[in-house]
Amino acid sequence: MKSSFFPSQDTDIQKKIDHEVRMREGACKLLAACTQREQAMEASKSLLVCNSRIMAYMSELQRLKEAQVMQRMSRRPSDAGPMDDRLPCRGRVSISDLRIPLMWKDTEYFKNKGDLHRCALFCLLQVGAEIHDTEMVLVDRTVTDICFESGVVFNDAGPDFELKVEIYSCGTEEDFSLSGTPKKLASKLSSSLGRSSGKRIRATLDGVGPVSNGGGNPLLLPAPTVAGPKYHLLAHTLLSLADVQDSFRTHDLTTTSNEESSFWLPLYGSMCCRLAAQPSCMCDQMMSGVLKMQQQAGEQQQWAPMFCVLRGCNLFCYRRQDEAEARAEPALTIAINKETRIRATDKDPKIKHQSMSITNRYGGDEVTHTLLAESRADMQRWMEAFWQHFYDMSQWKQCCDEVMKIEGPSPRKPPAMLSKQGSLYHEMAISGPSLPTSSSEGLLLQDNAVSAEIRALLSSYYSDSY
Repeated sequence: MKSSFFPSQDTDIQKKIDHEVRMREGACKLLAACTQREQAMEASKSLLVCNSRIMAYMSELQRLKEAQVMQRMSRRPSDAGPMDDRLPCRGRVSISDLRIPLMWKDTEYFKNKGDLHRCALFCLLQVGAEIHDTEMVLVDRTVTDICFESGVVFNDAGPDFELKVEIYSCGTEEDFSLSGTPKKLASKLSSSLGRSSGKRIRATLDGVGPVSNGGGNPLLLPAPTVAGPKYHLLAHTLLSLADVQDSFRTHDLTTTSNEESSFWLPLYGSMCCRLAAQPSCMCDQMMSGVLKMQQQAGEQQQWAPMFCVLRGCNLFCYRRQDEAEARAEPALTIAINKETRIRATDKDPKIKHQSMSITNRYGGDEVTHTLLAESRADMQRWMEAFWQHFYDMSQWKQCCDEVMKIEGPSPRKPPAMLSKQGSLYHEMAISGPSLPTSSSEGLLLQDNAVSAEIRALLSSYYSDSY
């Protein structure tokens, strides 16, 4: 990673932190204004997600600053070759079909005895500084499997990725106070968030420097204390490249609660999901250009020009470039995998340019194709592309056997606090010039009751969350 990239990365992360701080303040106000239990649980969930993202971004900012220091310290002449600096390609990682089985007692599930213990539950999924959350579901003894159908995709992962899965739960029987009247809501929202929030976070970021003499962690913003439901970590697990397989698999969970906890659920001790990965070397065009291929024409050897594309586990050879751009059927496909041998051949006195041979074994036979580049520089570029390709394959391992299918996210259903009936959003609807000012469907706040900053916050809050 080049140091010239760091300033822009720092700025991007600071913008993300600024955004999450504003979302967090908005979630606090929403939580304080909630009049229904399920609305409060959604708002509390949003608050937890915002706090988690702020902490992840702050850690990423600290990591970048440490990398800057280490890079400045290591700027000295080195005899290291290009292979020492080689980095694997990035890729996409998806987790989908998430299932969490429950193991209720027979008396609870079959005989329907005892108190109806109910919890609100959701999952937090994290790779690096990128965090996603699932929808919130309500769980009681009538549920034997907690299912999250929608997939989550991380678009910039390396082969050393660690996917952290955290399961959070909140008992619905917990006692927490809710503000009760629309008038209280109006008074709570009449004050602005305050334009100093950006200055405060920037001041905090200015205090996060590189590693000090004694080391240390970055300054983290204190989470605000708001009355309302509290989510607790119920279980967690960590998934990595070794867990990637293009099929539905079971993974062990580490539980962090017991039956005495109000948020406890009888987990089976495992979860099931489909974890897939698509390294860019399997999907993107890694190299393309004209290569001459050696062909036998009677007793003579000829060199036929081909437009070649290196992508995935193949070198696709087309007669013309437009065929390659149209993804037409190639004239020849040469396998490029972990068993393929590629070497630059010695110069032929009759040929001005250097050639390379690609050898694959099929059963007991070896098949070799000889290719010739238009110049020595082109040959070096092709050889470098092949070495990088093999390195990517060695790092991504089983993900390069074939292209795995990535399950993208599906549209979410609006949570309880966005539903039309009893909606907090409708309670805070702003009446415009063409809208009636009556409050027949809920409290309609006049323009002067809520600042433009609050209205912009609410708009971005709902659009960013769903």
